[in-house]
Amino acid sequence: MKAFYTSAVESVLTGSIITWYGNSTVRDCSTLQRVVRSAECTIRTQLPALQDIYSRRVLLRAQKILKDSSHPNNGLFLPLKSRTRLCSHKQPTERLRRSFYPQAIRTLNSHYTDFAHIHSSALSNI
Repeated sequence: MKAFYTSAVESVLTGSIITWYGNSTVRDCSTLQRVVRSAECTIRTQLPALQDIYSRRVLLRAQKILKDSSHPNNGLFLPLKSRTRLCSHKQPTERLRRSFYPQAIRTLNSHYTDFAHIHSSALSNI
């Protein structure tokens, strides 16, 4: 049963989670989390919450973009002069605030305090 969940349900729910989860409503997220809980009951194994999966994938994707200086959106991750945080651009609408790049910057800022040390090779190319 666990193999079925991993191959079918998890791939459907998390395949493009970075794209859709950030702008999902609370109601949508709750409904999807109930699907995960139902799968847990079926396979009798605890599964990670969708929010945890989303946060982990945002962090990993943002790190990949930071490390790839040729990525077209690498320039969106600009360090502040202190190099302790990334610059968060203004987001005039809720939709933009909840999109991938602002959330990725907030996630990186909450996980790292020294961007000059952690991503020195990526930041030196900016």
